[in-house]
Amino acid sequence: MTDYVQRMCNSLLDFTRVMYKLRTNRDWQVSLPAGRRSHFELISEALERVFDGKCTRLVINVPPRYGKSELLIHFVAWCMCQYPDSNFMYVSYSATLAKRQTQTIREIMSMREYRELFKVQLSNDSQAKDNFATVQGGKVMGVGAGGSITGFGAGIKNVQRMGGAIIIDDIIKPDEATSDTIRDGINEWYHNTLLSRINDARTPIIYIGQRLHEDELVARLIDSGEYETLILPAIDAAGNALYPEMHDIFTLRKMQTMNEYVFSAQYMQNPIPAGGGLYKEHFFPCLDDMPTMIATFITADTAETIETYNDASVFSFWGLYRVSVSGNDVPDLYALHWLDMWELRCEPKDLQDNFLSFWRACMNYPVKPSFAAIEKKSTGVTLISTLKDIQGLRVIDIDRPRGHGKTNRFLEIQPYLAQKLITLPYGAKHTRPCIEHMTKITANESHRWDDIADTCAQAVKMALIDKIVVNRTKDAQDYKQIGQDLLRTTRNFTNLRKKAFK
Repeated sequence: MTDYVQRMCNSLLDFTRVMYKLRTNRDWQVSLPAGRRSHFELISEALERVFDGKCTRLVINVPPRYGKSELLIHFVAWCMCQYPDSNFMYVSYSATLAKRQTQTIREIMSMREYRELFKVQLSNDSQAKDNFATVQGGKVMGVGAGGSITGFGAGIKNVQRMGGAIIIDDIIKPDEATSDTIRDGINEWYHNTLLSRINDARTPIIYIGQRLHEDELVARLIDSGEYETLILPAIDAAGNALYPEMHDIFTLRKMQTMNEYVFSAQYMQNPIPAGGGLYKEHFFPCLDDMPTMIATFITADTAETIETYNDASVFSFWGLYRVSVSGNDVPDLYALHWLDMWELRCEPKDLQDNFLSFWRACMNYPVKPSFAAIEKKSTGVTLISTLKDIQGLRVIDIDRPRGHGKTNRFLEIQPYLAQKLITLPYGAKHTRPCIEHMTKITANESHRWDDIADTCAQAVKMALIDKIVVNRTKDAQDYKQIGQDLLRTTRNFTNLRKKAFK
């Protein structure tokens, strides 16, 4: 074995540098943070401890897009170049993602340089990207979390050296982490299915990924005391950025301000207690002067019953306006002014009358509401069907997609609230109740009510995220201009005809 090959076998980081360059024709850049070692070095050393048999259970928490998957992919190829009879199982939250990662492993091991340097050959009998073997009897298999696993086990029985491993790389999607059902399903699959796939008690299990929730699988693995841990927050205790080439400290602080809950979990690897409020009082500026509205609309969340321990029915009236700085509009930046809000508990039979009273009050505003958005659920379905026959009232029924729970909706709008894009009229009757309600909303739904927040989430989704209100306003202006142009053309044509027949 040449010194060059020996050096690559001795260092996962050196191996990664060389093979990454050969595969992509780009240099593998190791981060250079101030006052600390590179996280690439720390992760590589932790994985080398697994290779040497010094660690069989390892958790690595690191922010997203920080190079973890690339290191894991090269780790598998690095192990296989030294022990090509090893059996690896690569697990991700979906079979598609796992296949993408194992496909890259296969590409590395298929490279001419890899084959010539390490004398490892892939079997011609296995052409699948997520299930391939070496002629020496090793195997690499990609698996999606929750899927069935038959006929394959990770590791090798009764060997005292690296024989493969189970690698878990992001086992849950960020937008599914707030679902108790999905988290419990993954925990059950890990214990009942995945753990049964190790061929030997010393077969390593490596979990690497970002933190998403305080009660996800990785939290239970850490609490078990069986796993060594390498926790890498984006900002260290000294206030330095972990990966300044990706996110400098100023960018990280801005991200932290914009979405405190997500940043604390995914970037600081320390999910705040979900009982903490998602929205702060300073997120909601109160204005003395009314902004110039370009459109108004209504969002409604109807109650299931009139019982006081359930959510109430809430109607909110919104105005969309352009954000301006020093009297100048900021291009394509809009905000919402919470013009009014009614919260009431009433019999289902009285819901229509109460809504119509609210709508008539909104119609007194100089800019009339262009539509009312009502969630299609229980009493809302009945209300929608009765209102659609009323002349001059446009109703949009909202059908929530499955799996998109309230917590996800509340997290989705947090960056917009953090930018102070929801304002309220100073001293209005509804202003204080709205702010007090919003600051009680939590990520684990420990808050008692979220009816008002539901109408806010719907408004932000439609107006600021999907920009439905802006597009409708532009369309209406375009149609108006087209109508005026047609009218002008018709008049000109009529005048020409009169002159021609004089």
